[in-house]
Amino acid sequence: MRALARLRVETKDICDVIPLTSDDDFHVTTETLMTSNAVLVDSRITDVEYVRTPAHVARGALDHYQVSLCIDGEMHFRSERRDVTMRPGDLCLIDMAQPNHTVLRGGGGRTRLMALVLRREMLAPRLAHPDSATATLLPADHPHSRLIAGHFSDLAVSAKPGNAVADATVQAIADLIAAAAGGTADLLAGVERAERHLYLALIKRHIAAHLETEPLSAGDLCRQFEISRATLYRLFEADGGLAHYVREQRLNLAFQRMILPPGQDKGLMDLAVSLRFSSDSTFIRAFRRKFGLTPGDLRELAADWLLRTGAVPEIDTVLHQLARRAPCARTEVVQAR
Repeated sequence: MRALARLRVETKDICDVIPLTSDDDFHVTTETLMTSNAVLVDSRITDVEYVRTPAHVARGALDHYQVSLCIDGEMHFRSERRDVTMRPGDLCLIDMAQPNHTVLRGGGGRTRLMALVLRREMLAPRLAHPDSATATLLPADHPHSRLIAGHFSDLAVSAKPGNAVADATVQAIADLIAAAAGGTADLLAGVERAERHLYLALIKRHIAAHLETEPLSAGDLCRQFEISRATLYRLFEADGGLAHYVREQRLNLAFQRMILPPGQDKGLMDLAVSLRFSSDSTFIRAFRRKFGLTPGDLRELAADWLLRTGAVPEIDTVLHQLARRAPCARTEVVQAR
């Protein structure tokens, strides 16, 4: 009862809320996160009906577009003569400047939706016909649906004002959504760039999360992300190629692990094997080429710092020490992303 009353107060200028359960059985949880250029709303709710009338629109409380992702349950959306039904994995562009009617049904559970709310001035210039884009549906099997959905999950973790990576991701999502809804000629010419940005970010996050658990070969990644080898290789050209990028990230992870006490206790062979190097000698040579010192040297440096200060050194501190000891050594670390 209190959840329904609270939701009605929060949305009184946006829409009418009509529960499709008893008031006592109504439940809703909402998490809201912000980037510099968007708001991400993650909600779970029992069966409900939202009615946004011309009177709500006239109040001007929400003149935005939203990109809705259905995760669980079903959403039926109608605006004028446009009518769509969303199921898990589907995406839909909704123009909140128009009256609409939405019904959410969870099939005995709760419907879960994630909505990326975009300012009108951000998305409208990307659209050839800004007032005709609402109810544009990208079904789960659309080439860009899985790509965009993967970034919704990442934004739920990384969203915060001032995060340049999150802001760039939102811009790229806006480009792909606008293209699907009928983008301007200028936008359509740049869609491939937005697609590359999103694929590369998604694959790099996958690599960072599986440095110790998967081979991360070209074949594995092509199957995982349903792209061709040629596309995958083009994505990593600026990083020196896929194999080079993966090895660099594994070496960066080794560097981070070895300055921490648990990493200092781990044998080189164990560390090399866990990071999928063929042998400890191969690992040592690669480590020395990248950082200008052996893993043993790094352990001594970190242990000495811990002994003198009583604290585990920060990565930047270690790099500063290395720069002082060996100015010519390659000491930059690009942390796994």
